[in-house]
Amino acid sequence: MKLKSKGKLCEHFGEIEDPRIERSKRHKLIDILTIAILAVICGADSWVGMESFGQAKVKWLKRILELPNGIPSHDTFARVFARLNPEQFQACFLKWVRSLVRLSDEEVVAIDGKTLRQSYDSVDDKAAIHMVSAWATANRLVLGQRKVDAKSNEITAIPQLIKLLELEGCIVTIDAMGCQKQIAKQIVAREADYVLALKDNQGNLFADVQQIFDHAQACNFVGIEHTFDQTTEKGHGRVEIRRCWTMEQVEFLVDANKWEKFTSIGMIQAERRTQGKIERETRYYISSLSSDAARLSRAVRSHWLVENALHWVLDLAFLEDTCRVRKDFAPENLAVVRHIALNLLAQETSLKLGIKNKRLRAGWDENYLLKILTE
Repeated sequence: MKLKSKGKLCEHFGEIEDPRIERSKRHKLIDILTIAILAVICGADSWVGMESFGQAKVKWLKRILELPNGIPSHDTFARVFARLNPEQFQACFLKWVRSLVRLSDEEVVAIDGKTLRQSYDSVDDKAAIHMVSAWATANRLVLGQRKVDAKSNEITAIPQLIKLLELEGCIVTIDAMGCQKQIAKQIVAREADYVLALKDNQGNLFADVQQIFDHAQACNFVGIEHTFDQTTEKGHGRVEIRRCWTMEQVEFLVDANKWEKFTSIGMIQAERRTQGKIERETRYYISSLSSDAARLSRAVRSHWLVENALHWVLDLAFLEDTCRVRKDFAPENLAVVRHIALNLLAQETSLKLGIKNKRLRAGWDENYLLKILTE
């Protein structure tokens, strides 16, 4: 193998079992995977785009890949990714990410789901796939992902994903779907802390927490031990004020002893002022962290940044929501390829450009593309 890539990318993905029968192997699997990743980095969003990229860059690619029979056809890309074992592909992805970065203490790892809207197949009555991803908010890296089973929901996929991650010292944030006793226990077992959004899917606990804060506000928290933090952000004609309160008096809450390391509760009131209009929203949280409003507020804010830093980027820069790849394992595997490309582009910091413009630059500038892949 000629190519030495960032975090030994090719070594990690070279471990994947080739799903093809021996007589049909005209192209090396690692060549197919590498061209696909490079093509997606440079703007390709389909199998035809991958073949077209390969044909346009064939001379350059021969400097770093073997290509015994030239560039694979778009049908070859489609067949390989449809049959490639997604468990193996994601396992290699996880090993590669671990070689890239070590998470810092108290780094917020946001776990959140996203539906690939155009991956549904009406002919075969196949619903659009839903992927749950873990996002390291400080390092701006996708740490791993898991497809939600078609007959289940995020509650089953989240524990499977957590089991794969190295989370020691981190703060794991999840929306209300993941506010489950077993998930909290699993996070603590991974030597991490949790901040879980609380809604009425935890009916009695939610009602208790809401009542405690209603009472505390009614008396202006007089005589009630608590912490408070307020932040104000201005921009784009909008002012957003966030007020956060936390308390540690959780022992009298319903089933409090059944939650692992349940230490504090929090309430965040978000107020948005736009062109004379005021919108208010109140959210509640349970956490294994000690009562610290500033820390809880930062963790929650970091969690919601995943919408802009991951989901929005995948839709805007990678056109994920318009991708109509549907066959077998292909949608899931192509989602992993997009995550690989996003991680590589995010880690390259010499150019102060957004992901979309980095993709354009990589397509134009072979030296920059090689830099993304190797430095």
